[in-house]
Amino acid sequence: MIKLICRKTEKEASLAAANVMADVVRNNPTAVIGLATGSSPINMYKELIRMCSAGEISFKNVKSVNLDEYVGLSPDHDQSYAYFMNENLFKHIDIDKANTNLPSGLAADPAAECKRYDDVIASMGGVDIQLLGIGNNGHIGFNEPDDHFSKTTILVDLTDSTIDANARFFASRDLVPTRAISMGIGQIMAAKKVLLVAFGKGKADILEKAVFGPVTPAVPASILQFFHGEVIICADEDALSVIREKHPDALC
Repeated sequence: MIKLICRKTEKEASLAAANVMADVVRNNPTAVIGLATGSSPINMYKELIRMCSAGEISFKNVKSVNLDEYVGLSPDHDQSYAYFMNENLFKHIDIDKANTNLPSGLAADPAAECKRYDDVIASMGGVDIQLLGIGNNGHIGFNEPDDHFSKTTILVDLTDSTIDANARFFASRDLVPTRAISMGIGQIMAAKKVLLVAFGKGKADILEKAVFGPVTPAVPASILQFFHGEVIICADEDALSVIREKHPDALC
């Protein structure tokens, strides 16, 4: 089941997403939470930090797994996802850093690193809630459009459109890594709950395709239509504008 939560602004939608994540942690203080990077979750993370600082939520016994990491970047590189998570969430909350997990971008054998990360996730008993963004081409994690859905953690060659989209974070496009390690679609689908955030008119067309279009690996996020549990999408009016136009009954 896909539930659409529409808020007027990105900040308001981010607060709604933070409440969804917080409810999972309050109901299960030892939850395994799947986290994401990029610009979309930043305001959500700010609200979770506020909640933790105010004593409204605790991450002391929570474990986390991240969707992905660039190949070739060290954890202290300012564009690595390990660095992003530390700066935007981990160092501001009471989580035990030993309980936080990301793929290693510096692994000498990326294929072996993919297997290691599969084993880490399996050892935790799976993910209670997985946070996702959605790329302009429909990717979730770094699962790019393809002719099949990936199952396990994979080594990905990033598409030109993804490299272009991420170039704004680097000094030049040439510095954007061209490969990444990502949780597979099968692992995302194995989570108990999925929380997806999307903001801005640039996501409107692809979000409509993901929710209402054909289920196809050409639009990886479309697989969420087959999710066994609850998918909650928190989005602003701009990101839901095409859905509102084509499927007005889908929104409250």
